[in-house]
Amino acid sequence: MRFTNTMDRPAYRWPRGVRIALWFLLIALACIPFTDLEISSLDPWIDLSRLLRGFMAPQLMQPSLVIEALLATLAFAFAGVGLAVVCGFVLALAFNNPVMRGFCALLRSIHELFWALIFLQFFGLHPLTGLLAIAVPYAGVFARMFAEILDQVPKQPEQTLPADTGYLSALLYTRLPLAWPHLVSYTSYRLECGIRSSAILGFVGLPTLGYYLESSFSQGYYPEVAALLILFYLLVASKKLWLRRWTFPVFIVGSPFFMGEGMPIIWGNVWRFFSQDIVPAPLRGSDASWQSLIDWFTHILIDQALPGVWNTLILSQVALAVTGLFALSLFPLISRHCFSPAGRLPGHLFLVIARSTPEYLLAYILLQLLGPSMLPAVIALAIHNGALIGYLTGRHSNEIQLRHDAPRRRLDRYCYELLPRTYPAFLSFMLYRWEVIMRETAILGVLGIQTIGFFVDSAIQEIRFDVALLLILIAAMMNIFVDLIARRVQRSFIG
Repeated sequence: MRFTNTMDRPAYRWPRGVRIALWFLLIALACIPFTDLEISSLDPWIDLSRLLRGFMAPQLMQPSLVIEALLATLAFAFAGVGLAVVCGFVLALAFNNPVMRGFCALLRSIHELFWALIFLQFFGLHPLTGLLAIAVPYAGVFARMFAEILDQVPKQPEQTLPADTGYLSALLYTRLPLAWPHLVSYTSYRLECGIRSSAILGFVGLPTLGYYLESSFSQGYYPEVAALLILFYLLVASKKLWLRRWTFPVFIVGSPFFMGEGMPIIWGNVWRFFSQDIVPAPLRGSDASWQSLIDWFTHILIDQALPGVWNTLILSQVALAVTGLFALSLFPLISRHCFSPAGRLPGHLFLVIARSTPEYLLAYILLQLLGPSMLPAVIALAIHNGALIGYLTGRHSNEIQLRHDAPRRRLDRYCYELLPRTYPAFLSFMLYRWEVIMRETAILGVLGIQTIGFFVDSAIQEIRFDVALLLILIAAMMNIFVDLIARRVQRSFIG
């Protein structure tokens, strides 16, 4: 008889993907004691009931204003995304250069609203402010994604070309035709994101839907708020109906005529912004010294940057964990392995509405209902990102062919069949959205939540643009660092 020494057996180790999720969950739990999740509103249910009653009887404001806001929202989205596509494609051709990769990472790591606040200081309420606020960060996003798409196409057609074929000729006749469907598909997705970004630009004063949403909500006109939100949802949900190959050039050509005229640009303000306003205050006087610059930087770092970064980190980590739980509970709603086509319809409708609502807009509404704390931000980030990841994971689950011995009960099928097989894709989506959640968390400070965006907005209100720019760069570096960690974790998970 042979006896086995149980001490020689290797200890059981959980799969790497599960360990990664557990680490994120433990970090989020450790952050909760430092997260302000208090409901400070006197009676949030009254305001919530008033908002829901507004959805029962929506009422549009003056039709001409609504049409102008709708056209302006589309105009900024199409013009900004169109310009970003051109610039992003050019940048993608040189994306293998480390300097270019760093430059594109910096562009996309700064939120559109931060860019809008920057351009607002010297362009004012001019269409260029909204156009560049969308085009600049989106160009960095397009550069990265276009470069990855072009690198993933088969290399065999290019290898059959004559040896003296130039780079552009090889690109136009081999890689670009193969990558074209993927480039078009991703551009269409980013256009939907551009519509959301364009609507949010109304919160800084540009004449998009967000401007009238904020105005109606602040005055308590909930039927108007409901009507504008419904109109926005219909606009996003019907994109496939009004966006066609022949309508896209029409929207691009017509967009500059519907962005509004705005205030005239005072070019002296532009020059002063770059020559004086963003120059650190200790370097402007005649008694400038390195010691005064160091003291200035240390003061900002200790009093503003570190508290802002700390709050941004803890809020984003809690929101990331809640997003994951939210997505895992939602994706079965649109899975063909869990519900019939009729049963999946309510889930599709809910996910479309949830993922179409920008985090900033949702956080603004929840702040009015629940009061100033981090709780509205956590809920807003979790709803939008959880719905998006749940939708993508649900679509992935629909491509799965069940085993012949798969459980018949829905709960068992979810736990023992769908969840293990969709988990790698789910974790990849989560790691990709981590940097996005961090970026959105930073900008939510503009609403009064004390992330780093709060200190940026305060510096701008106090006309201290040098401080604001420094804080924005710190936020950008933080986002780049998180993106690098997420990519490394994803590579280790795939490997």
